[in-house]
Amino acid sequence: MWTLVGRGWGCARALAPRATGAALLGGPGPRPAPTFGAAPESWATDRLYSSAEFKEKLDMSRFPVENIRNFSIIAHVDHGKSTLADRLLELTGTIDKTKNNKQVLDKLQVERERGITVKAQTASLFYNCEGKQYLLNLIDTPGHVDFSYEVSRSLSACQGVLLVVDANEGIQAQTVANFFLAFEAQLSVIPVINKIDLKNADPERVENQIEKVFDIPSDECIKISAKLGTNVESVLQAVIERIPPPKVHRKNPLRALVFDSTFDQYRGVIANVALFDGVVSKGDKIVSAHTQKTYEVNEVGVLNPNEQPTHKLYAGQVGYLIAGMKDVTEAQIGDTLYLHKQPVEPLPGFKSAKPMVFAGMYPLDQSEYNNLKSAIEKLTLNDSSVTVHRDSSLALGAGWRLGFLGLLHMEVFNQRLEQEYNASVILTTPTVPYKAVLSSSKLIKEHREKEITIINPAQFPDKSKVTEYLEPVVLGTIITPDEYTGKIMMLCEARRAVQKNMIFIDQNRVMLKYLFPLNEIVVDFYDSLKSLSSGYASFDYEDAGYQTAELVKMDILLNGNTVEELVTVVHNVKAYRKNVLAKCYGGDITRKMKLLKRQAEGKKKLRKIGNVEVPKDAFIKVLKTVF
Repeated sequence: MWTLVGRGWGCARALAPRATGAALLGGPGPRPAPTFGAAPESWATDRLYSSAEFKEKLDMSRFPVENIRNFSIIAHVDHGKSTLADRLLELTGTIDKTKNNKQVLDKLQVERERGITVKAQTASLFYNCEGKQYLLNLIDTPGHVDFSYEVSRSLSACQGVLLVVDANEGIQAQTVANFFLAFEAQLSVIPVINKIDLKNADPERVENQIEKVFDIPSDECIKISAKLGTNVESVLQAVIERIPPPKVHRKNPLRALVFDSTFDQYRGVIANVALFDGVVSKGDKIVSAHTQKTYEVNEVGVLNPNEQPTHKLYAGQVGYLIAGMKDVTEAQIGDTLYLHKQPVEPLPGFKSAKPMVFAGMYPLDQSEYNNLKSAIEKLTLNDSSVTVHRDSSLALGAGWRLGFLGLLHMEVFNQRLEQEYNASVILTTPTVPYKAVLSSSKLIKEHREKEITIINPAQFPDKSKVTEYLEPVVLGTIITPDEYTGKIMMLCEARRAVQKNMIFIDQNRVMLKYLFPLNEIVVDFYDSLKSLSSGYASFDYEDAGYQTAELVKMDILLNGNTVEELVTVVHNVKAYRKNVLAKCYGGDITRKMKLLKRQAEGKKKLRKIGNVEVPKDAFIKVLKTVF
C-alpha cells in the first residue's frame, strides 16, 4: 500500500496502489513501484501512462460513470486559474513537474503574451483515490468579462466548478458574474482561496466575503497556494467528494453536445464534445442535428492535454471527435451529434452570443481580400461569438462589419489574425448597436419591421424618419476599496449612469451596481476606473436591454463631404466651431472683428478648393489615432 503525493500516484487520504497505464490499456497487471530513493525528476517514465503506452489507444470503458467528474475552473482575471490548472496536471501525472510549467493549457500566443486565458481548454486527468481510478475532465476558462460566452459554454459540459478567489484581492466583479453563471446552471461550487503565500494575504477576510455574498459556509473554502503547490491535493479530493458524476445513460442512442471546436488545415474541424448518452467510436456514421449532414468518424479521443486517441468515448466523458468536416459552417457550437438512423431529441444548445461592440474590418490591400476572408472564417469557427456581415467603403474597399463581446475581445481577435494567419487589417472606430423606431409605413414596409437595429453609424437614420432612438444599456458591477467610492461615483455620473445598489461586502470593500449606457463604457471607462482607484477597482457588466435616448449622428466632413469611415453616433451634441477669440482678453473690438473676418475668409477659400482626394494610408493613420 503506497502513494507518492504530488506525482499523481494517488489520494493522500488513502494509501492505495495506483492502477497502471498497462492495466487501463487492457494489458498485464501492475508494474513494480518506483524506487523511493529516486529524485522526483527521474520519475518521468513511471507516470500514469508512459510515452510508449501513449502510442496505444486508451480503453475508456474502464471508467464507469460513477468514477467521472467534469468540472471547470472559474475566477476573476489574475486570481490563479491557469496556475492551479498547472498544479492539477502535475499532481495527476499528466505532465512532468518542471519549472517551465506556466500556463500549460494556454496554447495561444496571444494568451502567453498577455498573461490571460481567452480560449477555454480541456484536459482529461487520471487520478487514483482510495483504490479507485477516476477520470477528471478539467476545463480551464477565461476570466475577463469579454469572454464570458466561453465560460457559459464550458459549464454546459460540467457538473461542478472550482471558484478561485485571490486571498489578497478578495471577491472581484468577475468572481460574482462567474458564480452566478454556475449557480444558474445548478452546478456544485467549490470555493478555493488561492495565493495564501502572499505577504498581505487575508484568507479569513475572503472566507467571510464568500459567505456573505454567495451564502457558502466559510468552512467549505479550501485555502491553497497554487504557485507553491500548498494544499492543492485537497482540491482534487474535494472534486471527487463534492461534485456529482454526470447523469447519463450509456445504453441509450448517442447524444453528443459540441461545446467548442478548432480548425486544422489538414484534418478539418476538431469538435470538442460532451457525451450525454451512448457511445461513439471510429467508423461510426454520425448526423448533425443542425445541418442534417452525415459524416464518418475518423478519430475520437481525449485531451491529455494534447490529443490522445481512444478506442471509444462513452456517455459522461468529454473529448474530441474528427469526422471530415471541411467547411467551417458545418461545425455549429451547441449542435447535437447522433448516430445515423438513430435520431434523438437535440440537446438545448446555447443562447447565441450577443455582440456588444461593432467595428469595420478591411484588408490593407484589396488583393488580400480572399485570404483575409478565409482567415476570418477559420478564426470564427474557433470563436463562434464573433458575428460577421459583409460591408464596403468608398475609401477602404470591400470588407466586413464584425461584432465582438467587448474591446478586449476585438483586440485579441485582431491579434490572432496577425499571429495565426499573417493577416494585416484596418479596424474602424468601434461602436455599439443602436435601435430606431420608424415613423412612416413606407419605411416600415421597406425594412419589413418597425424597429430596426443599426450596427453601422453611417446608416443611422435621420430624426425626421423615426419616432424615437434606443441605446443599449448594461447593468455594471464595480467592487472597490471604500476610499475610492466618491471618485468612482462621480465618474459613473459623468457617464450618464444611474445607481441601482450599494453593498459593503466587508469593512473595507464596496460593491456598486449602476445602469450604464453601453457606449459610455466600451472605449475608456475601464482605464479611467483603474486610474481613479489606483488599480484596485474591478468592473463587470451584463446586458440590460435598451432605453430611449437623445442620439445624433456626428459626421466628419472633409471639404463639405461626409467621410463615412469616421461617422459616429453620440448623445445630444451641440454644433461646435473653433473659438478664434479664445486668445483675446479684453482689448479693442476691432481686433476681434479682424479675427472673425479672417475666419470667414478661410472658410470661403476652403469652399473654392474643390474636391479633395485623400490617400488610403491617411485614412488608416486617422483610424489608428481615433482607436
